[in-house]
Amino acid sequence: MSKNNALGDFLRARRELVTPAEAGLPGGGLRRVPGLRREEVAMLAGISAEYYLRLEQGRDRTPSAQVVEALARVLKLDAEGAGYLADLARPQPRRTRGRSVEQVPAGIAMLLPTLNVPAFVVNRYRDVLAANTLAISLSPLMQPGTNRLVALFTDPQARTYHPDLDADIGNVVAQLRAEMGADTDDPRLQSLIGELSLKSEQFRKLWARHDIHRGGNDTGVIRHPQVGEMSLRREKLAIIGGDGLQMVVYHAEPGSPAADRLVLLATLAASAEDRDAEHHPQ
Repeated sequence: MSKNNALGDFLRARRELVTPAEAGLPGGGLRRVPGLRREEVAMLAGISAEYYLRLEQGRDRTPSAQVVEALARVLKLDAEGAGYLADLARPQPRRTRGRSVEQVPAGIAMLLPTLNVPAFVVNRYRDVLAANTLAISLSPLMQPGTNRLVALFTDPQARTYHPDLDADIGNVVAQLRAEMGADTDDPRLQSLIGELSLKSEQFRKLWARHDIHRGGNDTGVIRHPQVGEMSLRREKLAIIGGDGLQMVVYHAEPGSPAADRLVLLATLAASAEDRDAEHHPQ
């Protein structure tokens, strides 16, 4: 990750993923990389090779909308990728970094234990800041103090509880990159990416691709050792004024086997709480 050159890094990474054949060019001759050369991208986009070089090197950071559209076409970007490229090409106000410790708003902290579905709060770095009992019972990766991104790539329990991990994990990385945008000089982000790059070759490869996925609500499978496998909806709700905080809620289709298993899990969690209260009276 080149400091303060998110646009250039993105262009270079995506250029290297497009083959000459995909771009309608002959594939003959020796190539040091499998993707397109800079001059080929420039030619196909209708701009000079020198100007494209300036974009990749970060010497020019604000291409016109027409140039952005042409580059998105040449680089075979989907709608999310093209939108991300357009965002990178706009002048970005410098992000003010607060020194205060992130806190879950009092109202959200009061709300969590009243919900009858698993719910937890994460920050923009995927640190779990708070969770209700049902979420903690559902997966150890929802335990407060856990960084979900690090756990997904390094905790052996991740594959036990998330059987579709390999299919989902690319979207997890692509969502993080989309949310961070041009804010690549964030010290905490740099530390997190550095840690994961050292610990996981899979993460290193996925991060280098610069895939973009805006994310949203989806379905995930969780395999619980006591109640079995559940296909659950996952809703991500932005917390207003929370500077990137989200409440993540898991729920099942009414009347489905997963809904019955969630009820069973809630019963087991409540029983465990009662036993704990008996052994540790106030």
